[in-house]
Amino acid sequence: METRAGLKLLPNREGHNCFGCSQSNDYGLRMRFFTDEKSLFSWVTVPGHLCGWDNLVHGGVIASILDETMGWTTIHFVKKFALTQAMTLKFHKPVYIGEEIRAEGRVIEVSGEREASVEAYIYKGDNILCAKSTGTFRLFTTEAIVRLGVMDEESIRRFDFLIEP
Repeated sequence: METRAGLKLLPNREGHNCFGCSQSNDYGLRMRFFTDEKSLFSWVTVPGHLCGWDNLVHGGVIASILDETMGWTTIHFVKKFALTQAMTLKFHKPVYIGEEIRAEGRVIEVSGEREASVEAYIYKGDNILCAKSTGTFRLFTTEAIVRLGVMDEESIRRFDFLIEP
């Protein structure tokens, strides 16, 4: 199991196929998330089958990494299920296939029971900013997630370690 000095690894249950965080999706990113209880972190090395131009990571994959980071950040810190309502993204530097990058997420603001603003960054090397995203996430109760057909009750139990009852 991967560890990072001074950071707590967030558990991620088996039995799902998420492109971002599933450890069993052969074509996914297999992201793991760590926290210092102020921010969320993930280190990723994007495989070659997700390239854009030759050795560059496809921009949509960068967007996926940022979205996944913001989603987990919201779930962990706000303790509710969250779905992306909107996100903006700015690319600063290229990200290369096979290069380890660090994604970081933070909650900016929680607006009542229904909405959170979150930000995420991707860095490479010696803290070189590659991309930044801000997002608005819609917050949902467990009951609403089931009612909307996003997840069934069995799938929701995978998140009992993150979501307060």
